[in-house]
Amino acid sequence: MNHQPVFLRRTYDEALDLMIEARNYAAYVEHKERCRADGMAGLRMSCESLRVTSRLTQVMAWLMVQRAVEEGEIEAEQALAEDKRLSACDVCLDETFAEDESLPGGLRSLMDRSFRLYTRVARLEEQMMRRTLN
Repeated sequence: MNHQPVFLRRTYDEALDLMIEARNYAAYVEHKERCRADGMAGLRMSCESLRVTSRLTQVMAWLMVQRAVEEGEIEAEQALAEDKRLSACDVCLDETFAEDESLPGGLRSLMDRSFRLYTRVARLEEQMMRRTLN
């Protein structure tokens, strides 16, 4: 990724770090917290954990496409094709339970940071779309 602009490298590093943190949370913490929660809270925890995963997966896929552009593997216009753009916006932008204090703090932190990362990448994509169309 040596050729990528600094902001894309930093965003990639942030996304990767967040993915690792989310994986570790899911592997080592989530199950214990879900066992302590009542049925509905446990279900919300599972749903929000999957939402975090969706956001991070979408962002990482988008960043890999941008890397392919920088490496000359695909053209910038191809990177903006519908199948290469961020998707699952209805899921990833849903913040229904963002302020739910019955959810564990670690999960709420992952929810917040993954949401901010997803929205930042969505703005980058929108800027790229505008530049390409003009």
